Amino acid sequence: MRVVALVPGGIGDQILFFPTLDGLKRYYPDAQIDVVVEPRSKPAYRVSKSVNEVVTFDYKDRNSLADWSNLVGTIRDREYDVAIAVGQSWLVGLLLWLTGIPTRIGYQGKGSVFLTNSVPFKASQYAATAYHDLLQPLGINSPISELTVSVPKPDIEWAQKEQKRLGVHETGYILIHVGSSQLSQSKGLNNVYPVENWQQIIQDLQHKQPDLPVVVIKEPDNEQFVRSLLQHSPDIKVTSPDDIGKLTAIIPGASLMLCTDSAPLHLSVATQTYTIALFGSTDPAKVLPKSDKFLAIKSPTGKVADIAPNTILEKIWGG
Repeated sequence: MRVVALVPGGIGDQILFFPTLDGLKRYYPDAQIDVVVEPRSKPAYRVSKSVNEVVTFDYKDRNSLADWSNLVGTIRDREYDVAIAVGQSWLVGLLLWLTGIPTRIGYQGKGSVFLTNSVPFKASQYAATAYHDLLQPLGINSPISELTVSVPKPDIEWAQKEQKRLGVHETGYILIHVGSSQLSQSKGLNNVYPVENWQQIIQDLQHKQPDLPVVVIKEPDNEQFVRSLLQHSPDIKVTSPDDIGKLTAIIPGASLMLCTDSAPLHLSVATQTYTIALFGSTDPAKVLPKSDKFLAIKSPTGKVADIAPNTILEKIWGG
């Protein structure tokens, strides 16, 4: 069986779709499963164990009729048996109808008239569970499995060497992903936690647990942010994984992951790392499974910046 899934959204959306792909692969182990995702999200599939090929298409771009026609042609040429549409778009529904794929599955609503099977979209539940509902028309009604990832061996070896370089191989560490870049902050987005608040948290961690190193994840778009942290907390350690496999591999060695609502949050969940996540306007129940290992702190105002550092510290020390 050949299956294609059209999954718009960022890396976090893709990772939350992994249990659906894995469930499909368990039920149909010989199936070839491909995905069509935005270019920015392709790196997520470095740590997927169920996908054969990734096709990129920018759903949000101002695509011409020719762009959509090319995508229809690409999908049609591969002669898929089943298509799964994650978004609720009449245009995507029409696209799938034009491909002639026999079984076309999606959510009820916009575009469902072009589908052969549709399921209700339950917006209030955990997103991975809502995605998993799309397997019901294929006769897969088993409960959703835990979110998992498959990390390439070279990335695991990199993480082991990186832990030794940082001097945290034997001690463990607290890992921090500071969130969005300062560019996002300049645009007024509400998912940035201020540098001075992170500094207060780091100083408290170092004071109460001086033998437990603090490691901050540096990425190309937050270099200035991390540099500011280093000016006030020069004892923190910095790691710079250059792909999602290495990032995933460095997370499980941490005793605690502190992060905002971002792709690393889902990687932390997938590796079963104890996690405290900061949320702005997003409902944590939609992106976090129920578990004592994953704790959410939601801003009272809908802005991450308004979460008091003491609230986070109380959660860290009080559990």
